[in-house]
Amino acid sequence: MKMKLPDSRGFLEALIDDGRPLITLTGLCLALSGAFALTQSATGHFLPHDLAFLQMSPQDLCSINECRIVHFMIHDRVSFGGSLIAIAMFYLWLAAFPLKAGERWAWWTLLASGVSGFGSFLSYLGYGYLDSWHAIATVGLLPCFAGGLYSTYQHLLPRSVPNGDQPARTSRRHPRGIVSWKSREGIGRACLLLAATGLIGAGITILGIGMTEVFVPSDLTYMGITRSELDAINPRLIPLIAHDRAGFGGAIATVGLLLFSCVWHDGGSRALWQGLLIAGIVGWGSAIGVHPLIGYTDPLHLAPAITGAFLYFTGLALTYSATKKGGSDVPR
Repeated sequence: MKMKLPDSRGFLEALIDDGRPLITLTGLCLALSGAFALTQSATGHFLPHDLAFLQMSPQDLCSINECRIVHFMIHDRVSFGGSLIAIAMFYLWLAAFPLKAGERWAWWTLLASGVSGFGSFLSYLGYGYLDSWHAIATVGLLPCFAGGLYSTYQHLLPRSVPNGDQPARTSRRHPRGIVSWKSREGIGRACLLLAATGLIGAGITILGIGMTEVFVPSDLTYMGITRSELDAINPRLIPLIAHDRAGFGGAIATVGLLLFSCVWHDGGSRALWQGLLIAGIVGWGSAIGVHPLIGYTDPLHLAPAITGAFLYFTGLALTYSATKKGGSDVPR
Protein backbone atom coordinates (compact mmCIF):
# COMPACT_ATOMS: atom_id res chain seq x y z
CA MET A 1 0.00 0.00 0.00
CA LYS A 2 1.46 3.32 -1.06
CA MET A 3 1.78 5.86 1.73
CA LYS A 4 0.42 9.34 1.12
CA LEU A 5 3.10 11.98 1.57
CA PRO A 6 2.27 14.91 3.86
CA ASP A 7 1.30 18.19 2.23
CA SER A 8 4.49 20.27 2.12
CA ARG A 9 2.80 23.53 1.10
CA GLY A 10 2.99 26.58 3.31
CA PHE A 11 -0.09 28.02 5.04
CA LEU A 12 -0.69 30.90 2.62
CA GLU A 13 0.19 28.74 -0.37
CA ALA A 14 -2.48 26.24 0.67
CA LEU A 15 -5.06 29.00 1.16
CA ILE A 16 -4.35 30.54 -2.24
CA ASP A 17 -4.25 27.07 -3.82
CA ASP A 18 -4.82 27.42 -7.58
CA GLY A 19 -5.80 31.09 -7.31
CA ARG A 20 -9.54 30.52 -7.41
CA PRO A 21 -10.02 31.35 -3.71
CA LEU A 22 -8.62 34.84 -4.42
CA ILE A 23 -11.07 35.34 -7.31
CA THR A 24 -13.88 34.10 -5.07
CA LEU A 25 -12.80 36.51 -2.34
CA THR A 26 -12.81 39.35 -4.88
CA GLY A 27 -16.36 38.42 -5.85
CA LEU A 28 -17.51 38.28 -2.23
CA CYS A 29 -15.94 41.67 -1.49
CA LEU A 30 -17.71 43.16 -4.51
CA ALA A 31 -21.01 41.65 -3.37
CA LEU A 32 -20.58 43.10 0.13
CA SER A 33 -19.64 46.49 -1.34
CA GLY A 34 -22.71 46.42 -3.55
CA ALA A 35 -24.96 45.47 -0.64
CA PHE A 36 -23.46 48.30 1.42
CA ALA A 37 -24.04 50.79 -1.40
CA LEU A 38 -27.66 49.68 -1.72
CA THR A 39 -28.31 49.88 2.02
CA GLN A 40 -26.52 53.17 2.53
CA SER A 41 -28.26 54.78 -0.44
CA ALA A 42 -31.70 53.45 0.51
CA THR A 43 -31.41 55.15 3.90
CA GLY A 44 -30.57 58.47 2.25
CA HIS A 45 -27.17 58.82 3.90
CA PHE A 46 -23.96 60.06 2.31
CA LEU A 47 -20.53 58.67 3.13
CA PRO A 48 -18.38 60.69 5.55
CA HIS A 49 -15.84 61.67 2.90
CA ASP A 50 -18.66 62.84 0.62
CA LEU A 51 -19.93 65.14 3.37
CA ALA A 52 -16.40 66.38 4.02
CA PHE A 53 -15.98 67.15 0.33
CA LEU A 54 -19.36 68.84 -0.07
CA GLN A 55 -19.31 70.58 3.31
CA MET A 56 -23.07 70.28 3.10
CA SER A 57 -25.51 67.83 4.69
CA PRO A 58 -28.17 65.76 2.87
CA GLN A 59 -30.78 67.68 4.88
CA ASP A 60 -29.54 70.94 3.40
CA LEU A 61 -29.74 69.50 -0.10
CA CYS A 62 -33.15 68.00 0.60
CA SER A 63 -34.53 71.45 1.25
CA ILE A 64 -34.01 72.28 -2.44
CA ASN A 65 -36.57 71.27 -5.09
CA GLU A 66 -38.35 68.64 -3.00
CA CYS A 67 -35.11 66.75 -2.28
CA ARG A 68 -34.72 65.82 -5.94
CA ILE A 69 -30.97 66.47 -6.05
CA VAL A 70 -30.44 63.94 -3.26
CA HIS A 71 -32.87 61.50 -4.88
CA PHE A 72 -31.01 61.81 -8.17
CA MET A 73 -27.72 61.02 -6.46
CA ILE A 74 -29.30 58.08 -4.66
CA HIS A 75 -30.61 56.64 -7.92
CA ASP A 76 -27.08 56.49 -9.37
CA ARG A 77 -25.70 54.89 -6.23
CA VAL A 78 -28.45 52.28 -5.97
CA SER A 79 -27.86 51.32 -9.60
CA PHE A 80 -24.10 51.12 -8.95
CA GLY A 81 -24.64 48.83 -5.97
CA GLY A 82 -26.79 46.47 -8.02
CA SER A 83 -24.14 46.38 -10.74
CA LEU A 84 -21.44 45.41 -8.24
CA ILE A 85 -23.52 42.48 -7.02
CA ALA A 86 -24.09 41.38 -10.62
CA ILE A 87 -20.32 41.45 -11.27
CA ALA A 88 -19.81 39.42 -8.10
CA MET A 89 -22.17 36.70 -9.36
CA PHE A 90 -20.12 36.32 -12.54
CA TYR A 91 -16.84 36.18 -10.60
CA LEU A 92 -18.16 33.52 -8.24
CA TRP A 93 -19.43 31.40 -11.14
CA LEU A 94 -16.22 31.78 -13.15
CA ALA A 95 -14.13 30.71 -10.15
CA ALA A 96 -16.33 27.75 -9.26
CA PHE A 97 -16.81 26.28 -12.74
CA PRO A 98 -14.84 27.24 -15.89
CA LEU A 99 -11.67 28.27 -14.02
CA LYS A 100 -11.82 25.04 -12.03
CA ALA A 101 -11.87 23.22 -15.37
CA GLY A 102 -8.88 25.28 -16.57
CA GLU A 103 -10.84 27.09 -19.30
CA ARG A 104 -8.62 29.72 -20.88
CA TRP A 105 -11.50 31.92 -22.02
CA ALA A 106 -12.61 32.33 -18.41
CA TRP A 107 -9.19 33.70 -17.45
CA TRP A 108 -9.16 36.19 -20.32
CA THR A 109 -12.69 37.23 -19.45
CA LEU A 110 -11.62 37.99 -15.90
CA LEU A 111 -8.61 39.94 -17.13
CA ALA A 112 -10.73 42.04 -19.48
CA SER A 113 -13.32 42.69 -16.77
CA GLY A 114 -10.56 43.75 -14.38
CA VAL A 115 -9.18 46.24 -16.88
CA SER A 116 -12.69 47.59 -17.41
CA GLY A 117 -13.77 47.65 -13.77
CA PHE A 118 -10.61 48.71 -11.97
CA GLY A 119 -9.56 50.92 -14.87
CA SER A 120 -12.78 52.93 -14.68
CA PHE A 121 -11.58 54.28 -11.32
CA LEU A 122 -9.17 56.48 -13.28
CA SER A 123 -12.16 58.30 -14.76
CA TYR A 124 -11.90 60.63 -11.75
CA LEU A 125 -9.22 62.44 -13.76
CA GLY A 126 -12.05 63.72 -15.93
CA TYR A 127 -14.18 65.20 -13.14
CA GLY A 128 -11.63 66.02 -10.47
CA TYR A 129 -13.06 64.28 -7.40
CA LEU A 130 -10.84 61.60 -5.86
CA ASP A 131 -13.08 59.35 -3.76
CA SER A 132 -10.76 58.28 -0.94
CA TRP A 133 -12.87 55.28 0.12
CA HIS A 134 -13.13 54.09 -3.48
CA ALA A 135 -9.38 54.52 -3.85
CA ILE A 136 -8.65 52.51 -0.69
CA ALA A 137 -11.03 49.74 -1.75
CA THR A 138 -9.45 49.62 -5.22
CA VAL A 139 -5.89 49.54 -3.91
CA GLY A 140 -6.85 46.89 -1.36
CA LEU A 141 -8.77 44.62 -3.72
CA LEU A 142 -6.55 44.92 -6.80
CA PRO A 143 -3.66 42.80 -5.37
CA CYS A 144 -6.14 40.07 -4.42
CA PHE A 145 -7.61 40.05 -7.92
CA ALA A 146 -4.20 40.26 -9.61
CA GLY A 147 -2.84 37.47 -7.41
CA GLY A 148 -5.80 35.30 -8.34
CA LEU A 149 -5.19 35.92 -12.03
CA TYR A 150 -1.50 35.12 -11.68
CA SER A 151 -2.12 31.87 -9.81
CA THR A 152 -4.99 30.63 -11.95
CA TYR A 153 -2.98 31.23 -15.12
CA GLN A 154 -0.58 28.52 -14.00
CA HIS A 155 -3.42 25.98 -13.96
CA LEU A 156 -5.07 26.69 -17.30
CA LEU A 157 -5.47 23.95 -19.88
CA PRO A 158 -2.74 23.84 -22.53
CA ARG A 159 -3.49 25.45 -25.86
CA SER A 160 -3.51 22.03 -27.55
CA VAL A 161 -5.74 19.03 -27.04
CA PRO A 162 -4.17 16.14 -25.04
CA ASN A 163 -2.76 14.33 -28.09
CA GLY A 164 -1.15 17.56 -29.25
CA ASP A 165 -2.36 17.11 -32.83
CA GLN A 166 -4.65 20.11 -33.19
CA PRO A 167 -5.17 23.32 -31.26
CA ALA A 168 -8.25 23.47 -29.05
CA ARG A 169 -10.82 25.86 -30.47
CA THR A 170 -14.23 27.14 -29.58
CA SER A 171 -16.75 27.42 -32.39
CA ARG A 172 -16.98 30.98 -33.65
CA ARG A 173 -20.27 30.33 -35.33
CA HIS A 174 -22.33 29.36 -32.31
CA PRO A 175 -21.93 29.67 -28.57
CA ARG A 176 -20.92 26.33 -27.12
CA GLY A 177 -23.98 24.13 -26.69
CA ILE A 178 -26.14 25.91 -29.30
CA VAL A 179 -26.69 23.98 -32.52
CA SER A 180 -28.78 26.59 -34.35
CA TRP A 181 -29.56 30.26 -33.81
CA LYS A 182 -33.09 29.45 -34.99
CA SER A 183 -33.74 27.07 -32.10
CA ARG A 184 -35.51 28.19 -28.94
CA GLU A 185 -32.24 28.14 -27.03
CA GLY A 186 -30.40 29.90 -29.85
CA ILE A 187 -32.92 32.75 -29.89
CA GLY A 188 -32.68 33.00 -26.10
CA ARG A 189 -28.90 33.11 -26.27
CA ALA A 190 -29.10 35.82 -28.93
CA CYS A 191 -31.37 37.88 -26.66
CA LEU A 192 -28.83 37.63 -23.84
CA LEU A 193 -25.99 38.59 -26.18
CA LEU A 194 -27.97 41.60 -27.42
CA ALA A 195 -28.64 42.65 -23.83
CA ALA A 196 -24.91 42.31 -23.10
CA THR A 197 -24.01 44.43 -26.12
CA GLY A 198 -26.48 47.07 -24.99
CA LEU A 199 -24.98 47.09 -21.49
CA ILE A 200 -21.47 47.59 -22.87
CA GLY A 201 -22.64 50.47 -25.07
CA ALA A 202 -24.70 52.05 -22.29
CA GLY A 203 -21.85 51.72 -19.80
CA ILE A 204 -19.32 53.37 -22.09
CA THR A 205 -21.81 56.15 -22.85
CA ILE A 206 -22.61 56.81 -19.17
CA LEU A 207 -18.90 56.70 -18.30
CA GLY A 208 -18.19 59.25 -21.02
CA ILE A 209 -21.05 61.49 -19.92
CA GLY A 210 -19.86 61.28 -16.32
CA MET A 211 -16.43 62.50 -17.34
CA THR A 212 -17.74 65.33 -19.55
CA GLU A 213 -21.32 66.63 -19.64
CA VAL A 214 -22.41 64.73 -16.49
CA PHE A 215 -26.14 65.18 -17.23
CA VAL A 216 -28.56 64.41 -20.01
CA PRO A 217 -31.49 66.84 -20.47
CA SER A 218 -34.00 64.60 -18.64
CA ASP A 219 -31.74 64.58 -15.55
CA LEU A 220 -31.91 68.37 -15.18
CA THR A 221 -35.63 68.34 -15.97
CA TYR A 222 -36.22 65.82 -13.18
CA MET A 223 -34.23 67.86 -10.66
CA GLY A 224 -35.91 71.06 -11.86
CA ILE A 225 -32.65 72.92 -11.97
CA THR A 226 -29.98 74.08 -14.39
CA ARG A 227 -26.31 73.23 -14.34
CA SER A 228 -25.38 76.81 -13.44
CA GLU A 229 -27.85 76.75 -10.56
CA LEU A 230 -26.27 73.56 -9.26
CA ASP A 231 -22.88 75.25 -9.37
CA ALA A 232 -24.32 78.21 -7.48
CA ILE A 233 -25.67 75.95 -4.73
CA ASN A 234 -22.34 74.19 -4.31
CA PRO A 235 -19.51 74.11 -6.87
CA ARG A 236 -18.53 70.65 -5.60
CA LEU A 237 -21.91 69.07 -6.34
CA ILE A 238 -21.32 68.38 -10.02
CA PRO A 239 -17.89 66.69 -9.51
CA LEU A 240 -19.46 64.43 -6.85
CA ILE A 241 -22.41 63.54 -9.10
CA ALA A 242 -19.99 62.99 -12.01
CA HIS A 243 -18.05 60.53 -9.85
CA ASP A 244 -21.23 58.52 -9.22
CA ARG A 245 -22.16 58.52 -12.89
CA ALA A 246 -18.74 57.47 -14.15
CA GLY A 247 -18.46 54.70 -11.57
CA PHE A 248 -21.89 53.38 -12.50
CA GLY A 249 -21.01 53.51 -16.21
CA GLY A 250 -17.81 51.54 -15.70
CA ALA A 251 -19.67 48.91 -13.67
CA ILE A 252 -22.39 48.51 -16.32
CA ALA A 253 -19.83 48.10 -19.10
CA THR A 254 -18.06 45.44 -17.01
CA VAL A 255 -21.33 43.56 -16.42
CA GLY A 256 -22.01 43.61 -20.16
CA LEU A 257 -18.55 42.28 -20.97
CA LEU A 258 -18.87 39.44 -18.44
CA LEU A 259 -22.38 38.58 -19.61
CA PHE A 260 -21.38 38.42 -23.27
CA SER A 261 -18.35 36.20 -22.73
CA CYS A 262 -20.01 33.82 -20.26
CA VAL A 263 -23.13 33.39 -22.40
CA TRP A 264 -21.07 32.91 -25.57
CA HIS A 265 -18.84 30.22 -24.12
CA ASP A 266 -21.13 28.35 -21.76
CA GLY A 267 -23.36 25.58 -23.09
CA GLY A 268 -26.47 26.30 -21.03
CA SER A 269 -25.35 25.10 -17.62
CA ARG A 270 -27.80 25.24 -14.74
CA ALA A 271 -25.30 27.02 -12.50
CA LEU A 272 -24.75 29.89 -14.95
CA TRP A 273 -28.48 30.25 -15.53
CA GLN A 274 -29.05 30.53 -11.79
CA GLY A 275 -26.24 33.07 -11.48
CA LEU A 276 -27.71 35.10 -14.35
CA LEU A 277 -31.12 35.05 -12.66
CA ILE A 278 -29.72 36.42 -9.39
CA ALA A 279 -27.58 39.00 -11.19
CA GLY A 280 -30.53 40.07 -13.33
CA ILE A 281 -32.99 40.43 -10.47
CA VAL A 282 -30.57 42.50 -8.40
CA GLY A 283 -28.98 44.44 -11.26
CA TRP A 284 -32.00 45.26 -13.41
CA GLY A 285 -34.28 45.43 -10.37
CA SER A 286 -32.20 48.11 -8.66
CA ALA A 287 -31.46 50.10 -11.83
CA ILE A 288 -35.10 50.22 -12.96
CA GLY A 289 -36.93 49.89 -9.65
CA VAL A 290 -35.31 52.96 -8.07
CA HIS A 291 -36.80 55.28 -10.72
CA PRO A 292 -40.49 55.05 -9.77
CA LEU A 293 -39.50 55.21 -6.09
CA ILE A 294 -37.95 58.65 -6.59
CA GLY A 295 -40.43 59.81 -9.24
CA TYR A 296 -37.96 59.82 -12.14
CA THR A 297 -40.25 58.20 -14.70
CA ASP A 298 -39.31 59.89 -17.97
CA PRO A 299 -40.20 57.29 -20.67
CA LEU A 300 -37.24 58.09 -22.93
CA HIS A 301 -34.83 57.86 -20.02
CA LEU A 302 -36.18 54.47 -18.93
CA ALA A 303 -36.67 52.99 -22.41
CA PRO A 304 -33.10 51.61 -22.89
CA ALA A 305 -33.09 49.94 -19.46
CA ILE A 306 -36.55 48.44 -19.90
CA THR A 307 -35.62 47.17 -23.37
CA GLY A 308 -32.43 45.63 -22.03
CA ALA A 309 -34.26 43.98 -19.14
CA PHE A 310 -36.90 42.61 -21.53
CA LEU A 311 -34.22 41.05 -23.73
CA TYR A 312 -32.37 39.70 -20.71
CA PHE A 313 -35.29 37.97 -19.01
CA THR A 314 -36.71 36.78 -22.34
CA GLY A 315 -33.32 35.20 -22.97
CA LEU A 316 -33.40 33.52 -19.58
CA ALA A 317 -36.89 32.19 -20.19
CA LEU A 318 -35.96 30.77 -23.59
CA THR A 319 -32.73 29.16 -22.37
CA TYR A 320 -34.27 27.57 -19.28
CA SER A 321 -34.85 24.29 -21.10
CA ALA A 322 -31.09 24.02 -21.75
CA THR A 323 -30.46 23.85 -18.01
CA LYS A 324 -32.44 20.62 -17.80
CA LYS A 325 -30.26 19.05 -20.48
CA GLY A 326 -27.07 20.47 -19.04
CA GLY A 327 -26.07 21.98 -22.38
CA SER A 328 -24.74 19.93 -25.29
CA ASP A 329 -21.20 20.75 -26.33
CA VAL A 330 -20.36 21.83 -29.82
CA PRO A 331 -17.00 20.43 -31.03
CA ARG A 332 -14.21 22.76 -30.01
